[in-house]
Amino acid sequence: MTFTVDLPDPTLKALRADTPAEGAAKVRLAAAVKLFEMGQLSSGAAAELAGVHRIAFLEQLKDFGVAAIQGTAEDLQHDLEALRSFGV
Repeated sequence: MTFTVDLPDPTLKALRADTPAEGAAKVRLAAAVKLFEMGQLSSGAAAELAGVHRIAFLEQLKDFGVAAIQGTAEDLQHDLEALRSFGV
């Protein structure tokens, strides 16, 4: 699916994008990061939206101040207990 967003010249300038394609890539990355942060997308799905490899996406999260591991300590404890039940 494709959708189009008009980026005015001042927006491209603010994004420090030299071309519309570069501006679009920055907007896709920002949207992917926010949707990942909100728990709406997995890191893999967010990377796909951003048009980058998953590892590159995870590395770029720090530029946005977003942790690569989302969830609470309670979520992590639950996940660890689930892994232990499988003998991991």
